[in-house]
Amino acid sequence: MGFTSTPPRTYDVFLSFRGMDTREGFTERLYQKLRWRKFVVFKDDEDHEKGMSISEKLLSAIEESKTAIIVISPNFASSTWCLDELLKILECMEARNTVLPVFYDVDPAHVRHQLGTFAEAMVKHEQRIKVDKVQLWRDALTKLANFVGWTSKDYGSEAELIDEIVEQVQNKVHPAITLLGSTEKLVGMDSELKNFIRLLEPEADDGRFLGICGMGGIGKTTLARLVYERVSHNFQVSCFLANVREVYRKQGLVHLQNQLLSQILKEKFVEVFDVHTAARMIKNSLQNYKVLLILDDVDRIEQLESVAGKADWFGKGSRIIITTRDHHMLCDHGVNRLYKSASRALDEALQLFSRKAFHRDEPEEAYIKLSNCFIKYCQGHSLALKILGSFLYGKGLDIWDSTLVKLQKISDHSIFSVLKVGYDGLNRKEKRIFLDVACFFRGEQRERVIQILSSNFVGAHVMVKALEEKSFLTSYKNCVEMHDLIQELGREIVREECLTKPGRRSRLWHHKEILEVLASDEGTEAIEGILLNLPDDHESTMIEDRLNPKAFYKMSNLRFLKIHNLRMSLPLISKYLPDSLRHFEWSCSCPSIDDQDSASEDWDE
Repeated sequence: MGFTSTPPRTYDVFLSFRGMDTREGFTERLYQKLRWRKFVVFKDDEDHEKGMSISEKLLSAIEESKTAIIVISPNFASSTWCLDELLKILECMEARNTVLPVFYDVDPAHVRHQLGTFAEAMVKHEQRIKVDKVQLWRDALTKLANFVGWTSKDYGSEAELIDEIVEQVQNKVHPAITLLGSTEKLVGMDSELKNFIRLLEPEADDGRFLGICGMGGIGKTTLARLVYERVSHNFQVSCFLANVREVYRKQGLVHLQNQLLSQILKEKFVEVFDVHTAARMIKNSLQNYKVLLILDDVDRIEQLESVAGKADWFGKGSRIIITTRDHHMLCDHGVNRLYKSASRALDEALQLFSRKAFHRDEPEEAYIKLSNCFIKYCQGHSLALKILGSFLYGKGLDIWDSTLVKLQKISDHSIFSVLKVGYDGLNRKEKRIFLDVACFFRGEQRERVIQILSSNFVGAHVMVKALEEKSFLTSYKNCVEMHDLIQELGREIVREECLTKPGRRSRLWHHKEILEVLASDEGTEAIEGILLNLPDDHESTMIEDRLNPKAFYKMSNLRFLKIHNLRMSLPLISKYLPDSLRHFEWSCSCPSIDDQDSASEDWDE
């Protein structure tokens, strides 16, 4: 999947206005409504004297805003500050069509031709400011009056005007079908989104738990994220908890609860250390608010019970959305509104496949029959269609024929067989980088991952981009991500390198297997990377006492080593590390066996 990077925007809206006209009235009410709808708004509350130059702070705020609302009131043009803001807003946003003018108690024709108070203001400016600068302001006002905006006299009430402005901001900031920065049109998702929002009824006052069910790779998370983008502004508190199953498996229930509490309480958050206290805090923090909470990829009932126990944990009108593969778990928790995320219909599947295989909405004529065969094999599975289409892109009919024959010979007819075909089509570097991400780096900051990979692979950033284009990797909030099934594929490929002896695999990430390798001195030259994150449990402590640091010496091809919570002296370990090591991270939250203070090391060679 291809992504384009755009500069981050700090603010959804930059609010430009003449303070003496509207600060305490219309602008303040508009500002409060935007804030209530969860938009991040920059509003300059200072009064500026005549002759002052626009500050760097305001110039930066305009550059970092997605849209600008300009409230043009009778005395707007008398302020050189407002006029300079207008010049900067047009410079930054005119091309994006995100300038939204509001003609408040003003005739747009007066702005366009500088009549009335606007004429008076321009004459005064020309008496003390260079004519060239005043002409720039005149041109900007003329241009502003030609934008589609609102005229206050056309509305029966101020509230009606504000509601319409806020809806237009919603459309500008959160278009109907975007996915968190993705430039790829989401085939078939438009109708699914509308159907689910109809079931959700975000404006209704009753509280609801809703489930999105379906097999892995069918688009549950994608739909949930789209829903979150589309309706979160309707709620006082909104939170998206991603990868619940993975977080629970790695760090437990309390960490999951703290993750939610930190998003709710922000700077007031104090970490909690037991499940019952955290559950009580969640209820106390949310029971008086209209909440949108999305729990993505839930697989155990205790995850729901600890984070979203009962309806009375949340205020009136709240919506709790759970994505899962387990229909029965939702029923056990009393979730009776279920949306089954279906496989793509034939036309949608063909379009999705064609986007990847041909970079267009329909297949080339010579490939129509084969395309339909692949779609039938994938049974409309979105992820399989994208992986297979990406693999076949640019290849001739002979490769298409042989690939179909290969798939038809596979007895299990599973999604993994399709994903494996895509993996086999990667080049050697792409395969190694993909396995590194699947085993070690999923969810890490993209720039940091590329930095680490670059110490081993020339052109790592190009390889990461190629894996994104082939749908093996995605970007989310500037982190490297991948689908659960893709990660399972990568880790299974590594496990199959040697099913019985972990020390003969290229990558190790399960702490029990790593401890056994180190305790038994079974390290080999096959090992390229180790990610050891030790839990504080009795079993791990017993094995730790038997560890032999000399085991690292046998790992002559070790490139990557990250260790957390190992009760062993860092100098003792570093003494046996091989020269091949390019990235080493060490952190401790427990005392070492030498009673040293907690240490943290992180370096690249």
